[in-house]
Amino acid sequence: MSYRFKLLSTLIAVSLAGTVAAQTPPKVARIRGDIVSFSGDTLTVHRRSGDTVVIALKPEVAVGAVKNIQLSDIKPGSFIGTAAKTGADGKLTAMEVVVFPEAARGTGEGHYDWDLGSGSSMTNANVDSVLQSTNGRDLKLSYKGGSNDVTVPANVPVVTFAPATRADLLPGKKVFVVATPDSADHFTGMRVVVEKDGVAPPM
Repeated sequence: MSYRFKLLSTLIAVSLAGTVAAQTPPKVARIRGDIVSFSGDTLTVHRRSGDTVVIALKPEVAVGAVKNIQLSDIKPGSFIGTAAKTGADGKLTAMEVVVFPEAARGTGEGHYDWDLGSGSSMTNANVDSVLQSTNGRDLKLSYKGGSNDVTVPANVPVVTFAPATRADLLPGKKVFVVATPDSADHFTGMRVVVEKDGVAPPM
């Protein structure tokens, strides 16, 4: 892995994980949708919510992608981020898992609310143990100030970061953008993760 890609992966991981930490500015938006167009430094996205927004991307804004890995690739000692939903029994079930590069270990560490569905949460933590279960794999996670147990079903997307460029910002591609709002439908982008090789960002 090149130094440039390690740096890019770290920047994206820091942005995705750190934007929800308590010490970050409150005005941060996570935009999920399909690219309508990309021209100059302007990215237009049709969001899942049905509206279309315009995102300004300064030249220094990082663009990355994700690639699929196996659930079995998550080992004790991995540092992951997982969006999860809480069941009626109070247990967490993963909706997606991102395995961070080692250089990004510790970023955004903790457990907090997320916006991938009602009652969803995000846990960025170290994997202490991995146990096979009837529903997939059970991960015991620890982070500064706490711990969680999360079940990862076999059909849940498990990804890690992959390189991408602005040339990958093509109409129809799914995208996840961390941005700051300028108005109701105009934003300034901070980081971009774009669909590549058929793998859409699950976060």
